[in-house]
Amino acid sequence: MRALDIAATGLAAQQTNVETISQNLANSTTTGFKAERPEFQDLLYQDLRRAGNNSTDQGTILPVGIQVGLGVKTGAISRDTGQGTVKATENALDVAIQGRGYFQIQLPDGTNAFSRDGTFKLSSEGTIVTNGGYVVQPAITVPNNAVSVSINQSGEVEITLQGQTDPTQLGQLQLATFVNPNGLEALGDNLFVETPASGNALVNNPGQEGTGTLLQGYLENSNVNSVTEITSLIVAQRAYEMNTKVLTAVDKMLQSLNQSA
Repeated sequence: MRALDIAATGLAAQQTNVETISQNLANSTTTGFKAERPEFQDLLYQDLRRAGNNSTDQGTILPVGIQVGLGVKTGAISRDTGQGTVKATENALDVAIQGRGYFQIQLPDGTNAFSRDGTFKLSSEGTIVTNGGYVVQPAITVPNNAVSVSINQSGEVEITLQGQTDPTQLGQLQLATFVNPNGLEALGDNLFVETPASGNALVNNPGQEGTGTLLQGYLENSNVNSVTEITSLIVAQRAYEMNTKVLTAVDKMLQSLNQSA
């Protein structure tokens, strides 16, 4: 019976659904995390009687055919790239992005990754780095005698030195945007890398060419809506249970068939 295979695909699809919801809930407090959503597609159909074929020798056309579906599959898992809320941290090196864009992060192999996580720190040399110790690009080094660090909405980094009243500009933070941010590949550690699907990174100063602005002393929260995720989890659980009931029903039908044979 095809129903066994169809129900099995339904179970696999709902398992993926539950795993995605679990990932969202687990990262509901992860800085800059974007909620994921599975997208499902029906599988190929088996044509038992094709619509439009001749039904008689006189050229009568079948108005409706007979197609039997073969189940469901996961077509994609996309990200909700919408803005998360921001929270104040009072930390001068915490930076939130308001709008489009990603921070540029240099990986140990010299390539760039991209992140919405602005929880920056200073290395032993005073360079602005991520929690993993990766250098934020363009690289900016804060001297030891800096009294304060200021990052404005346009990404300009300024410091005030001991004994001075006028600020000194150190550098300029830039943001990367992508034509298709859903095409980015996640590496973990709140990092992404570009792929042929995402397109090349378009780098601009914050606030230019549709790029978002920066907010010092704040961090972007995850955009996961816990209430929505719990509701989706209940729906996925019910769908999983219905597919298991299909398996049970088909099994009983096969048992009846074997007993009557």
